Amino acid sequence: MSREQFYENEGSRVLTSNAFGFVLDSELKRAVRSQNFLTLVVLETRREWEGLEVTADDGTVDAVAQVVGREVRDTDLIGKTEKGTLSLVLLDADFDSSTRVIDRLVSRIDSYEFPTPLRISMGAACYPTHAVDIESLRQQAVSRPMVSWRGGPSVPRPSTFRNEGQ
Repeated sequence: MSREQFYENEGSRVLTSNAFGFVLDSELKRAVRSQNFLTLVVLETRREWEGLEVTADDGTVDAVAQVVGREVRDTDLIGKTEKGTLSLVLLDADFDSSTRVIDRLVSRIDSYEFPTPLRISMGAACYPTHAVDIESLRQQAVSRPMVSWRGGPSVPRPSTFRNEGQ
């Protein structure tokens, strides 16, 4: 796989879906061998358009990735995994540490002025706390919404709902 096939855009740290899956698999195997934690965070981004919610386009997801990228470590992974979805791998991070990272992400997103109204949902799952394989980790992260954020130019004040029951 060449560098061009590994990253979404030149100069970006956002991995393509295939590259993200490959590196996630490698890092999960490393976490198993070294008995470390690994947390998968999934951000689903939707745009509000003419009163409807639609899957965010690549430009909007790229903007979210730039905002998020400023708040995670260089060693953590960021990748587009589905249309409108970013995933992060927080290496050597247990669930409690990951919730602090998610709080910082929400704070960073709150202070950013997106050009269009958005809804961003964040969920997370930790190896080995919630799942022990990639597919279960993804399912747990998507099914465990922790934060739902809504903001943008036509939203008077960004709003965040935090699910404390996780």
